[in-house]
Amino acid sequence: MFSKKITLVKFLLSFTLLIATFGTTFAQDAAEGETLFKNNCAACHASTDEVLVGPGLKGISERRPIEWIVKWVHNPQAVIASGDKYANDLYNKFNKAAMTPYPNFSEDQIKGIIAYIDASNAAPAAPAAGAAPAADGAAAPAAQSSGGMMEVLLLGLLIIMVLVLIALLSIVNTLGKITQDPAAAAETPLMQRISANLKELAANSAVKTGILVLALLLGGKATIDAAYGVGIHQGYAPEQPIKFSHKLHAGQYQINCNYCHTGVYSGKGGNVPSANICMNCHNAIKRESPEIQKIYTALENDEPIQWVRVHNLPDLAYFNHSQHTNVGGLECKNCHGEIEKMEVVEQRSSLTMGWCIDCHRQTDVNAKGNAYYDKLVEIHNKDSKTPLKVQNIGGLECSKCHY
Repeated sequence: MFSKKITLVKFLLSFTLLIATFGTTFAQDAAEGETLFKNNCAACHASTDEVLVGPGLKGISERRPIEWIVKWVHNPQAVIASGDKYANDLYNKFNKAAMTPYPNFSEDQIKGIIAYIDASNAAPAAPAAGAAPAADGAAAPAAQSSGGMMEVLLLGLLIIMVLVLIALLSIVNTLGKITQDPAAAAETPLMQRISANLKELAANSAVKTGILVLALLLGGKATIDAAYGVGIHQGYAPEQPIKFSHKLHAGQYQINCNYCHTGVYSGKGGNVPSANICMNCHNAIKRESPEIQKIYTALENDEPIQWVRVHNLPDLAYFNHSQHTNVGGLECKNCHGEIEKMEVVEQRSSLTMGWCIDCHRQTDVNAKGNAYYDKLVEIHNKDSKTPLKVQNIGGLECSKCHY
């Protein structure tokens, strides 16, 4: 009878290890998928129902089979050209906006992105953006609820696995002693024997070493994750000195970005608007508003408005707005997300070097109607059947961005 119990315990141990391994793998896939999603997809897609440049991706794993999703991510134009009804309906619904293909993504990476989307929708809703930053106004990484959930899930599974292993080893040890000396074991209550075995295991040097190694691994992972997060402010949405609504101005009234950010098409930077630009309208519109009165106060005191910068690249990186918006023909939402729908502006993209490099690898050069590129396109087309990408004209050279 006891041998059967030991066999059952061993089965439960194996089953627990299997479940823990599966759960850990799922958590790791979702964590990797989160990074891929935020670096490549978040500028155009939300992981919820919200429609940005493209459709919200909540429930995508239920709407389409994984084989279809993989083909679509690898080459959306090929799926559309094949006559697929769902793909063509989607293409037409979003004004025939071409999605960037990601042929280098493996099937496991795409599954990881889907796992992140499913996990983020299963998590409690994140708090509303716009929380005030630290008192010194320094940009701090916003809490990522889904990312935190993945970390907690992974840590929880590891802790449960260790506790179950210890408990099962104690039970196996107790049952083994019972089979060796049933008479002596009968004199001691079962729970007391299990408790004694647990204490014995706790004093075991191998168990202590295992717990120490596990703690070091978790601590090392937390340190590496924190190091990778240095300087990444994705989700940052500071409170501004004047509650300016981009949703109202850029969305409802459709004021072009260039009207306020005057250098966005012609200069290196987008320029923070001066109070004089605000007064072009507000010298007559809503003058009684408390927020507009703050502009009048700044002008009367001859003081600039202390706007809090949201998007900020490190000084070691060179970025030219006009090169991307004017020459490249990119829309502001490619990097900033749909600003016209934001009441409080937040940093939607990670703006990391990897994020920029991926864009250079995948973006076609806007060569149409620009004679500057005619010779380059001609030379490129002799050796390649793929469109001329930014990486083909030096977009991956270090000196282009780090001078």
